[in-house]
Amino acid sequence: MLRTGVASALTVAALLLAAAPASAEPLSCSLAGYHAQPGLTASVANGALVLQWSGDRRQELRARFVLTQGTPTIEELAVRKAGGTWGVVASNVVADYHVTTGLRRMSNQQMAPLRGLGVDLTSDIVDIYRWDPFWDAPLDLGAAANRSANPPPAEGVANQPGLPRNGSEVVRSSARYAVTSCTVTTDGARLVVTFPGVTLGAFTGSLQYTLFKGTNLVQQEVVATTSTPWVAYKYHAGLTGMSIAGARVVWRDIANAWQDYRFGGATNDDEVPLKAANRLVVAERGRAGSIALFPPPHTFFWAREIAINLGYNFYRKDSDRTFSFGIRQAEHEDESENQANFALYSARPGTEQRMTVFLYPSADGGEATFERALTFTHGDRYKPLPGYQVMNHHYHMDLGRRLGDAGSLDADIPDLVALKALGINIVSQVDSVGLGVENPPVGAQYPGKPPVQPRSAPAAPAASAARPRVDELQIRFNSIEGAKRHSDTNFLVLPAQEYYGSPFGGHTDLLFSKPAYWDTERSAGQPLTSMHPTFGTVYHLAGADDLLEMVRRENVLVSMPHPRTKGSTGFPDSIKHLPYFNDPHFHGVGFRWGMGLDRSEQRLCEYRCLTLLDDMSNWLADRDTPLKQALSISEVRHQQPGDDIYASAPVSYVKLSALPSPDDVTPLISTLMQGDYFITSGEVLIPHVSVKGSGAARTVEADIEWTFPLAIVEVVWGDGVTTGRQTLPVSSLPPSGAQHVSVPFDATGKKWVRFAVWDVAGNGALTQPQRVAD
Repeated sequence: MLRTGVASALTVAALLLAAAPASAEPLSCSLAGYHAQPGLTASVANGALVLQWSGDRRQELRARFVLTQGTPTIEELAVRKAGGTWGVVASNVVADYHVTTGLRRMSNQQMAPLRGLGVDLTSDIVDIYRWDPFWDAPLDLGAAANRSANPPPAEGVANQPGLPRNGSEVVRSSARYAVTSCTVTTDGARLVVTFPGVTLGAFTGSLQYTLFKGTNLVQQEVVATTSTPWVAYKYHAGLTGMSIAGARVVWRDIANAWQDYRFGGATNDDEVPLKAANRLVVAERGRAGSIALFPPPHTFFWAREIAINLGYNFYRKDSDRTFSFGIRQAEHEDESENQANFALYSARPGTEQRMTVFLYPSADGGEATFERALTFTHGDRYKPLPGYQVMNHHYHMDLGRRLGDAGSLDADIPDLVALKALGINIVSQVDSVGLGVENPPVGAQYPGKPPVQPRSAPAAPAASAARPRVDELQIRFNSIEGAKRHSDTNFLVLPAQEYYGSPFGGHTDLLFSKPAYWDTERSAGQPLTSMHPTFGTVYHLAGADDLLEMVRRENVLVSMPHPRTKGSTGFPDSIKHLPYFNDPHFHGVGFRWGMGLDRSEQRLCEYRCLTLLDDMSNWLADRDTPLKQALSISEVRHQQPGDDIYASAPVSYVKLSALPSPDDVTPLISTLMQGDYFITSGEVLIPHVSVKGSGAARTVEADIEWTFPLAIVEVVWGDGVTTGRQTLPVSSLPPSGAQHVSVPFDATGKKWVRFAVWDVAGNGALTQPQRVAD
């Protein structure tokens, strides 16, 4: 929330902006990098920068920028339908930016597995992993900070080194503009306007607008860097100085009902949070038209355990004449949840942080503009693709336990209702039933450290410390049978399991081809399996060899969720040389952004996930074993309709013509293990990809679809040691398109290759790595 003093200052500023034409100073703007083209023009006249471009649905747009006391001001933003008259949807408005910063810490949850590997937690080691926490809440100065004296916690408890937090760590700032000039640059079919001279707390940089020919979409950003170490932050962005005359704000609530506000009440001291569906709010200005504002649909959100809508939009009545509106992040997690999980963004010193908000001006009314802006995310649904099934894994649904607590395998599970509504038709939930001991020693070695000697498997917990094992098996039974009952011909529920304290190291996800039961209570001389009167064959595991044997017998897909962070910190790097990692059933790792989300990343989970995916391909480049894959995951637990689930996780489009039976999902497991699927945030699709040619002359051929304007189309490869890439120019491609692309590359010395597409909002899709045949 904004403090009252800040809001009052903004009210005064808004009043001053209402008289901007009288106080505007000449704007010096370089057009040296600008090249005129039909439908996308820029000119400087009478001290103002004027931009005009062709939008979508035969609409045209015009923006006029001036300087007001060093502040870039949109003197006019107008739109018209072809052949119609111009309607001014905003006048004398300013980019509204606020940032809150705190101190990034590494969590004990990350430290525990490193200790199990015998790693000396020096400051250099801590600094490697400090940017990628899940359990961090830099703005939480309350109860979580008082746990600093507690011993290192179990899984899911956020006791961190360096606590308690100090109130001086949290700094709240508003943008200060000292702009004297601008530049206009042509980049294909888009214009980039840059206003250097912005200070935003610890950040300094520029205000930037990008216009795209063929769409009404405008990308507004503060692009800035910081030299301050260990910055964690959040930002709010929008427009201020909007005229109240004839205006209203329009949104849909989480029940999908239309709401509006017409500024008939008193002025606001703070932002008014809107729990708006789809992260969208629209300001309508009578018959002139409307402007929709919304964040990047996925990279605006750091990792959380839930998808409860915290109110990502706002309006603020600043005076009787003006208002502000835009996007925001809450100060803390929902009151019903653990306040220690609210990590914010990471800002590595020197990296360009992009604080993005999208504007969508339109000649239409508020509701129609809302619907049009929503097309960039397909209405927050995953578009059906012939020949593919939409899957996601690792929903912490605790299906077996909840059905048991409900007393019926037919009980309603709102999570499944909500996920099915998104267009997901394979839901792989995980029951975390507490088998094993968190972070046991692993017979592996951390890079640069002496080997850690293997130790015997940990003893099973005493009955007083855990539920009896028969309860664990009953939960598994409930999950298996409940999954069958909640599946349908077009909706498949998988009863997967997450193994905390896995002898494979870190956490292990197990996706079974057929129902199977297991425990970790094998004693000396006991057979690997026995017959249970209720559950049939039960595996008894006493370490990595037993787990691998069960995996092979039962055709289980093994994946490591949240690698290099959480309870898998230090993994899979420390096990890459071990037999079970090299087994074909060890499929790979989970892919989800947000754990250490850095707003300088151009690609989803670029620093952690994509780097690891390419590292693993290089590790295995010369081995006779399948390359490891990435599998889309969620970390979100209980959810329901109205939650913002679409924003929280990617999905996998699996190449299957039909869903398998819930009694035997072998076709699904086989397809995943072959890597015949692609991961996407939803806005970019890759229906087909193949590698053509022979010898050094190879070409990646792909069919792609997208909504937001594209940023990168790339082929990524490795030679067993290093990783490289070949990119295709895409700035001339129109928004909301589909195309066949060919990317040639020199295959000399290359061992593997993968394909990916990313758009300007950080959304994207990637295929799995495949070997380059000789």
